[in-house]
Amino acid sequence: MKNIRNFCIIAHIDHGKSTLADRLLEFTQTVSEKDLTSQVLDSMDLEKERGITIKSHAIQMNYEHEGTKYVFNLIDTPGHVDFSYEVSRSIAACEGALLIVDATQGIQAQTISNLYLAIENDLEIIPILNKMDMDSAMPEEVSEQIIDLLGCDADEIIPASGKSGMGIPEIMQAIIDRIPAPKGDPEAPLQALIFDSVFNSFRGIIAYFRINNGTIKKGDHVKFINTEKEYHADEIGILQLDMEERQTLSAGDVGYIISGIKTSKEVKVGDTITHVSRPTEEEITGFQDIKPMVFAGVYPADADDYEDLRASLEKLQLNDASLSFEPESSAALGFGFRCGFLGLLHMEIVQERLDREFDMDVITTVPNVSFKVITTKGDVLEVHNPSGMPEQNHIATVEEPYIHAQIITKTEFLGNVMKLCIDKRGILKNQIYIASDRIELTFDMPLSEIVFDFYDKLKSISKGYASFDYHLTDYKPAKLIKLDILLNGDTVDALSALIHVDHAESFGRKICVKLKELIPRQQFEIAIQAAIGSKIIARETVKAVRKDVTARCYGGDVSRKRKLLDKQKRGKKRMRQIGNVEVPQSAFLAVLKID
Repeated sequence: MKNIRNFCIIAHIDHGKSTLADRLLEFTQTVSEKDLTSQVLDSMDLEKERGITIKSHAIQMNYEHEGTKYVFNLIDTPGHVDFSYEVSRSIAACEGALLIVDATQGIQAQTISNLYLAIENDLEIIPILNKMDMDSAMPEEVSEQIIDLLGCDADEIIPASGKSGMGIPEIMQAIIDRIPAPKGDPEAPLQALIFDSVFNSFRGIIAYFRINNGTIKKGDHVKFINTEKEYHADEIGILQLDMEERQTLSAGDVGYIISGIKTSKEVKVGDTITHVSRPTEEEITGFQDIKPMVFAGVYPADADDYEDLRASLEKLQLNDASLSFEPESSAALGFGFRCGFLGLLHMEIVQERLDREFDMDVITTVPNVSFKVITTKGDVLEVHNPSGMPEQNHIATVEEPYIHAQIITKTEFLGNVMKLCIDKRGILKNQIYIASDRIELTFDMPLSEIVFDFYDKLKSISKGYASFDYHLTDYKPAKLIKLDILLNGDTVDALSALIHVDHAESFGRKICVKLKELIPRQQFEIAIQAAIGSKIIARETVKAVRKDVTARCYGGDVSRKRKLLDKQKRGKKRMRQIGNVEVPQSAFLAVLKID
């Protein structure tokens, strides 16, 4: 056990984690040259296409140093703020972390956030300065930032390059010297933490675990403490590029277990595995339940696919424990699910994965956050979507969630960033100069304001340099109203939104104009209206497609034309009564990008 090292890689998005992980795998010859591709641990096509890590990936490397054989368990983690839950799970299974900072960009918001997560879990931090071979690298300046942040010595920072392989031997040496071996007793009762799981259509559910104490053998009778289910360990093994079967795993090891589990509810990430005959006294704690930030309705495009969508979401939830969902129905879209996401990117990725991995064609409604409504009777309701909002005269106050936002930017973009945050009802709490040209701003902001397009706007006004991180603080009273969208007098509940009074009118106008462009013309006129309660605040009209019925009338009395036009008018009126308006999926998506 003294020769095992469990560590993860943490960094801001696009600082070169996956590339550096590639070099470590190459250096230890875990991956043969013919199997080596860029971002070898990013198993999804989606990850490679976008150049981001979405899932944590565990892999075991064997390394011989001065005649001693070491086992390295590496977990590569995502860097985007929407996937920080993946990072917290990886950290729970490690003793050390490689903190990677881009030498060309310096410390970013998510670097700080992930670092605090690691420090809270008492991980040994090894700072690495990546991309040192680039002409725009600023080693002295960025090293100073790392020293200020960590309080370490300059010689503890390892200069490296994921591209050229510079600094890899020094990193391996530091992992051996600085990261402690796992503590645990192989003879104690079995105590293993499940930190991830995947669904395999042939083998059932495969759970990934890290053993804190005890030993597990193939065929052992084990139980999962939280779900109180018992299984036989049909197969156990370690995670290399493919899964490799082993007969025994003991304290400190990271591995997988296959026991023929078929239903996803039986495996909970954060659960503890122990033996039935000799159970552990206590389960592993410190694993928090995830709180979704953004809610949206996900509906099958074809109503018959409802059960398939449920099965797909359950399988996806195994692989992405931060996704939560519950059934709901909508007058416009039929039966579907109310899903909770960690952010807009997370929502986009889930939608994309449903399409690619499960071939599900879905419609997603306008995302929103959860509000607390205090009624005139004093009841407190949690409202996730506008249709759940009580009538205006029954509401005493509405409270919305606020976040504590940290933005790190270059000083030249300071004015634009502050204007953006203040327009989004942000209150400036603090500003600190990290370096002569970099500043950290702290704002209190309503979560509903950043759900739509805040991140995109922040990136564009700062030319991609500003970084953003946030956490939920509390709920505060807000002047919120429900904005309804009506098509020919019928409310389309999927397009309704809860919005601040000051923005309601302009937002309503923009939606009407956008829908006019997107809704195809029918044989009858379509009135698009935005309403607050019974008051209409905006209207656009999609003109009817008309056939020229008077084309064959030439000369003669005007009453002949009048008769034909009246006949057409009666037909249009009847069609309007029975015709319904199809709202295309592009209309639901366009509302998100309204600006």
